Amino acid sequence: MRIGGYVPCSLSDFPGHLAAVVFTQGCNWRCPWCHNPALVHPGQFTLPLPAPDILARLAQRRGKLDGVVVTGGEPTLQPGLGAFLHAVKRLGFATKLDTNGSNPALVRALLDARLIDFVAMDLKAPWSRYAEAVGMPVATTALAETITLLRTRAVPHQLRTTKWPGLTAADCAEIARRAAGSPHVWQEYRPTTDAGQLAPAASTS
Repeated sequence: MRIGGYVPCSLSDFPGHLAAVVFTQGCNWRCPWCHNPALVHPGQFTLPLPAPDILARLAQRRGKLDGVVVTGGEPTLQPGLGAFLHAVKRLGFATKLDTNGSNPALVRALLDARLIDFVAMDLKAPWSRYAEAVGMPVATTALAETITLLRTRAVPHQLRTTKWPGLTAADCAEIARRAAGSPHVWQEYRPTTDAGQLAPAASTS
């Protein structure tokens, strides 16, 4: 698994939990307003952090943390995601997955294996504007399938929408209609001139 950053403690990334955050490298989308391009564009990737090293750090934080968040980039692109989450669960941590929702089959498999306790999915735009929002064509049927999966499985989850530049009041109303039936939060757009600002390098903690 390609790990591009690690934060040893966060109060805000996993509702109700004190959690470490693991950032994966790579994304299948190219959102023009992405706040974390250092995890998206291969030319900006740093040398990956070895997963065994991150697991060793997490083991040292048992009793101090409640959970671990795996975010990105897009974590569901990682072939080693299931094995990493399994190792995290064996350490006794609750797990949270941040995803763009484009891979419902993998989310289902992780749920079936009881490897994730909470899912946060980005809901970026009305279906009609999704390609514009993410910089390429999108199978919105897959996104709808992921949302339905989270609801029917009664998985603790949250849909999140960043108010990116150009999102209209009508768009927001349509997003709210789509999100109805799930917890939904709006996030303010935060421009950054620092490509690594939200993709922290490894911490020594």
